[in-house]
Amino acid sequence: MLEVLLQMGGLILCGVGWRLAKPAGLEPAQTRKVLTSLVYYLLLPALVLSVLWRAQLGAITLLIALSAALAVGAGLLVSAWWCRRCRVLPATAGAMVLAAAFPNATYLGLPVLEAAFGPWARGVAIQYDLFACTPLLFTLGVMIAARYGEAAVELRSTAAELLRIPALWSAVAAALLNIAQVPMPSVAAGLLGLLERAVVPLMLLSLGLSLEWRRSQWRSQAGTVVPVLVLRLVLIPALILVFTHFIGLSGEWRAAVVMESAMPSMVLGIVFCDRFKLDVGLYAMAVTLSTALSVLTLPLWFRLLMGWA
Repeated sequence: MLEVLLQMGGLILCGVGWRLAKPAGLEPAQTRKVLTSLVYYLLLPALVLSVLWRAQLGAITLLIALSAALAVGAGLLVSAWWCRRCRVLPATAGAMVLAAAFPNATYLGLPVLEAAFGPWARGVAIQYDLFACTPLLFTLGVMIAARYGEAAVELRSTAAELLRIPALWSAVAAALLNIAQVPMPSVAAGLLGLLERAVVPLMLLSLGLSLEWRRSQWRSQAGTVVPVLVLRLVLIPALILVFTHFIGLSGEWRAAVVMESAMPSMVLGIVFCDRFKLDVGLYAMAVTLSTALSVLTLPLWFRLLMGWA
């Protein structure tokens, strides 16, 4: 597990190196936008269609979604309570709540689960994200960001944004084909296979391009991020470990769901912080630190979970 994470860390560091070196004079933000757009609009929907068309769906899908919803809800409630108790400024509190609640379920979770458990686990990552985390992010998450921030939001506009997510439509189509037991044509399987192989390296490179290190800000705000890191990397997966036991998940299915809940903070939250005038620098710090520390915490969770599987 550690060896796999180190390999992924190498790809992330390539993204960090690109950010620093700026080859061909390309700005990191420009490069990241091109890569993430390619993944978002073409490669990820192809991966979702390929995986969910052939994945095991049914009662297990509901259990995965329930676990993800509980993880997000617990992160929102506990982090909001902590911020209120410590009288954290609204802009900082909003960034902390988003960083604590929403994991990097697909961009890091998918390659980690695939490497740890095999190709079947990609379905867990996709269902965890698209059937719970993403809908909650574009509804409840947006409303919370607006509550702490300065920009107004309408429920109609957030619902419209949710419906414009290509991977979500791909998931719906794949689920319908799966339930109807429509066989996947060999030509489609070959094409989707070509597209999906590019997802993981581009995701990890984009993650590296997103990581930031501002020494002056880190000195003044590093302590503020500690509760987010503890909640995101330790307490939430511990809660899901208990919850999955009570709902009947076991073996590698349980281990994969708990590992998903232990992922670091999602990168997309930076966009929400910028849109709603939250503390972008603090959020970027939470993403960077949680991603770096996950190289240590994820192998520990994996070892614990496989010992119980």
